[in-house]
Formats: sequence, structure tokens, C-alpha cells
Amino acid sequence: MTASTESSTQSHHDEKEAIAPARLVAYALGNFGQSAFYNALSTYFVVYVTNSLFSGVDKAVAGKLIGIITSLIVIIRIAEIFVDPLLGNLVDNTTTKLGRFRPWQLIGGLVSAVLIVMVYTGLFGLVNVNTTLFIVLFVVVFVVLDVFYSLRDISYWGMIPSISSDSHQRGIYTAAGTFTGSLGYNGLTIAVMPIVTFFSFDAGQQNQNGWTAFIIIVALLGALTALSVVFGVKEKQSTLRTKAQENGNPIEAFRALIHNDQLMWTALSYVFYAVANVATGGVMVYLFKYVIGRMDLFPVTGVIPIACGLIMSVLFPVITRWVPRRYLFLIGMSVMVVAYLLLIVASTNIPLLLVALVLFYLPQTQIQMTVIVCLEDSIEYGQLKTGKRNEAVTLSVRPMLDKIAGAFSNGFVGFVAVAAGMIGSATAADMTAKDITIFKTFAFMIPLVCIVLGLIVFAIFVKIDEKAHARLVAKLTENLATAGDGGGNDDGVGVGVGVGVGVGVGDNGEHNGGHASIASEDSALAEYGPELAKRVLLGK
Repeated sequence: MTASTESSTQSHHDEKEAIAPARLVAYALGNFGQSAFYNALSTYFVVYVTNSLFSGVDKAVAGKLIGIITSLIVIIRIAEIFVDPLLGNLVDNTTTKLGRFRPWQLIGGLVSAVLIVMVYTGLFGLVNVNTTLFIVLFVVVFVVLDVFYSLRDISYWGMIPSISSDSHQRGIYTAAGTFTGSLGYNGLTIAVMPIVTFFSFDAGQQNQNGWTAFIIIVALLGALTALSVVFGVKEKQSTLRTKAQENGNPIEAFRALIHNDQLMWTALSYVFYAVANVATGGVMVYLFKYVIGRMDLFPVTGVIPIACGLIMSVLFPVITRWVPRRYLFLIGMSVMVVAYLLLIVASTNIPLLLVALVLFYLPQTQIQMTVIVCLEDSIEYGQLKTGKRNEAVTLSVRPMLDKIAGAFSNGFVGFVAVAAGMIGSATAADMTAKDITIFKTFAFMIPLVCIVLGLIVFAIFVKIDEKAHARLVAKLTENLATAGDGGGNDDGVGVGVGVGVGVGVGDNGEHNGGHASIASEDSALAEYGPELAKRVLLGK
């Protein structure tokens, strides 16, 4: 063994030190507040706009102003999708005593906390003084708010490679952040209306006082959990860190996405699901307030997804031992179809409504996790097709699609509220049969079509499964082995062209081992191309 190899091996073992429980808890707390903050920003801000922001304005004028605000939010959110790569470069190029990521947790967490209070209070009452000036300043404040929230979000998930270079440990941090994020996001759904109602002091109604108290609580939670990450988590230096954080040119990144057809088909199927999911979830409060008139039952829309998410998170690894993930996705989407049919025909029947909500939320974890694995596996497909390995670009697709869906949801919620007359001081008693039909059409029927389209796209065009991925990994390993004979260390990097060796364990051994055996992004392939990738994918 050479001195360099010994040094590399020692470094590798040093990086695999045990996870500090305090650091793990501090990191996980960050996404608890961050996800609650995001729910307030993406879902309940539009609810606030349609119900309270313009409550002192004539209903006809309020409808126009709501349309303007929600349209502006959609435009801003869509524009943000193209800004995210630039923000990622900004984070990646940051050099401070706190490291690269923690400064943006601090700045992003504190600045966004102040700005979200501003937009939830009509810019501290300016909306009631000068609506034109309010709209102009609102655009500026909301753009800055979105940018600083994105900086916090990007730096949070980008921090994981700097905490540990060990794949298993990264998975633990990711799982912890995802778990607390689910608690924060859905917990806010449970708490929002009780908090707003309590602090409104208006006999069960929701007014500006209640929304102000609510957003102050959310802002404090967001800021404190950001500080938890800043002071409780430290970045670690490793030999892999620089490579793991490299960002390519945004144009090159989008080009890489477009050329990976399995990635694009998976993404298209997922975006149909995501649009349906956020559209229905975004107007669920209107179902309970204006259709069935039972706001006391609304918290179940937070309790049910939390319970379903926890159950499926535990069962998913067990189920996938016997059921291929392709069938999990198709079964999950089919269950959601049944849920939508129940919501359409029996939304006022409380027992059937609860069954529909369980069927709506239960498969979401398995759908999302299946998509994540498909996106990960499409990395090897893209590498065999183009000769380039685009890990970070590929794995950024799902958050990008979630933002696209969220942008449509913001406009969708505002449109539904205005079209169905569910704005201002309206109550369930004011709703006509026409209003209910309009609501169901946009809240359930159109999303149902999206779910069916997503199911069809996945069933016909997404071919990458466990067996296909094993073939892709085997072919890549064969090609890389003939591309050079440099000695590879544990990280798959050596002199010349290094080829590491990975050993898989259990039912997914071939999959995991294949990942480890692939050398760096710069390794030259002896053979690659679209036709070869297609043949290997289909097993021909």
C-alpha cells in the first residue's frame, strides 16, 4: 500500500466518524421551521389574500385586486425557477468563517422572517391607504422574500455533503430533515385556523389580527430553527467536498436535462401528479369552510397526511422488497383516482369524506419516493447516453417541478376562490349550487384528469426500473473498466482513470454496488450513445 493510498484510506475512515446526536437534531430542526414557513408562504398566503387582505374593500374591487396579486405571485414563482441555479452558484462561491452554507441559513432565515410578516400585514397596513402603491411595493418585497427563502432552502439541502462524505450518513441527515419537514408542513395545516381564529377575537371568524399573530409565530419559528442550524451544525472538510459542490453553467444544465428522455418522462409524470396534489391541497380549506361548513374538522387535513406519511415511510423499504417500484407508483396513482371520485360525489358525507382524504394522502409518500429513485437511476442512463454524469443537475429536477406546481397552485387557488365566490365575508350559507359545481370542477375534476395523465405517461414511457438500472450499471462498469487502468481508491478516484469497487448488500445489492463502481464524472467511456443506452434500458 502506498503512502498516498494510506492517507486516502485514513481520510475516508476519519470522515465516517459517528453521527453526533446533537448535530443531527440541530440539522433536523432547521427543516421543521423551514417547511412550516414554506407552507405559510406557498399555501396559506393565498388563503389570507382571498379572505382578509382586502376585507375592507368593495367586493368587486377586491376580486380584481385578488386576481392581480395571485397573478403576480405566479409570475414571480415561475421566474424564480430560472433564478435558482444562479442562487446555487452564489452559495457555492461563498467563503466565510461560517463556511459556505451557514451564512445563508443566517441571512436567509432572518431576512425572510421579517419580510413574510410584511406581506401578511398588507405591508403594515399600506393596503388600506394606497392600493396602487401597495401593489408596486408588494412585487418588490415578495421577490426579495422569495429570493432569501430560496437561499435558505438551497443552502440547507446543499449542506449535507459538507457534513459527511459517507453515503449512509447523508441518508440519515436527509431522512431526518424530511421527517421533521413533514411534521412542520402538516403541523402548520393543523394549527393555522385555530391560531388565526383564537387571535381574531371575533366569535369564530378570521380577521387581520388573527393572521398577524399567526405569521409572527411562523416567522419566529422560522428564524429560531435557522439559528439552530447556524450554531448547531458545522461543515466538515473532505477530499470529495469540492467536487460534490461543483455547479455547471445553467445552459449546460438544462441541456443535460432535455437529452435524458427517461428523466424527462419521469418528470412529466411527476409534474401532473404535483399539480393535482398542490391544487387540491391548496383549496381544501375552502371545502371545509364554504362547502360543508365545518371548519372544526379542517385540522384532519393535517393529521391524516402526517399519519399516512409516517406509516408509508416505514413500510416503503419493506414493500419494495417484494413489489417493484413501478407497480407501487401505478397503484398509488390509481388509489388517488378513487379518492378524487369520492371527493366529487360524496364530499359532504363526512364518513366518506374522511375515507377519501385517507385515500388521497396515503399513496403520496410512495409516489414521491418512487419518483426520487427513478430520477436517481436516470443518472446512469444519461451517463451511458451522453458520456457525461450529471448528478446534481438531475437531482435538482424534483424541487424544480415542485416549485412549478406551487406556482400554478398559487394562481389556481386565487382563481377558484374568486370564481366560486369564496372570498371576503362569504359563508357556507351563501354558496349556490353553481358555486359548488365550479369549486368541484377546479378542485377535484381537473386534478383528476392530471392524475390520470400522469399515470398513463408513467405506464407507457418510463422504462427505467430495478432490472433496467442493473443492466445500465453493469454496462457502465464494463465500459469504465476498459477506459483506463488507473488505481481507484474507495471514492472511485485514482491516477489516470480510477475505477472504485462497490459491494451491494441485500435485495438492492446490484443497484447499490453499481453506483459505487462508477468512476468520476470525467471518466472517459469506451462506448456510449443514445442507441446503446436504449438497447441496455430495454434489455435488447
